[in-house]
Amino acid sequence: MSQSTSPRLSRRNGLLISLAVLASALSAPAHASSQATVLVVGDSISAEYGLPRGTGWVALLQKQLDSGRIPARLVNASISGDTTAGGRARLPQLLKTHQPKVLLLELGANDALRGLPLAQTQANLTAMTQLAQQSGAKVLLLGMQVPPNYGASYTRQFAQVFADVGKAQKAAVLPFLLKGVADAPDALQYFQSDRIHPNAKAQARIAGNVLPELKKLLLK
Repeated sequence: MSQSTSPRLSRRNGLLISLAVLASALSAPAHASSQATVLVVGDSISAEYGLPRGTGWVALLQKQLDSGRIPARLVNASISGDTTAGGRARLPQLLKTHQPKVLLLELGANDALRGLPLAQTQANLTAMTQLAQQSGAKVLLLGMQVPPNYGASYTRQFAQVFADVGKAQKAAVLPFLLKGVADAPDALQYFQSDRIHPNAKAQARIAGNVLPELKKLLLK
């Protein structure tokens, strides 16, 4: 009797093992997909220029999300010196590779430093926003401002670019990424010696500016 039932038991046990393996395989992607990808495309402010690796605002923002038990993984694709044109060229492949739920777009400051036309900056930001939305990602534009020495009119027009793109494309906008840093009464304490790039002391403030706006998009 034991000889006749043994094959049946073996087949049954093999079937149970196979079902368990299949269930495990099916459950793994579901768990992984619950962690949203947030793609950061920016310039030196987001690329940790002049800072030890892992101490920039993007890394600190990841820690804030983790401590708040918000299942999101930040992918930092920022490059020092990048312009909106550079970001526009890189974005299609980045979207294809990472398939983000949210795109944090921090570009435009280098356009101003190079004296590029505001219309060009706006067109590039618009194209990137549309491309991300078409891929299924939500967009948060991280607005920047230029120093007062650029002139009141240009300063106002530059800041308005981000607002205009956000309104036209129905995208979220953080008006000024460096709020509480560049406009602080004692702003110099938050900048490196070049007076352009925020130092380590400023990074937590920058991350704190982004966090509430990002949470809105992740928790929708």
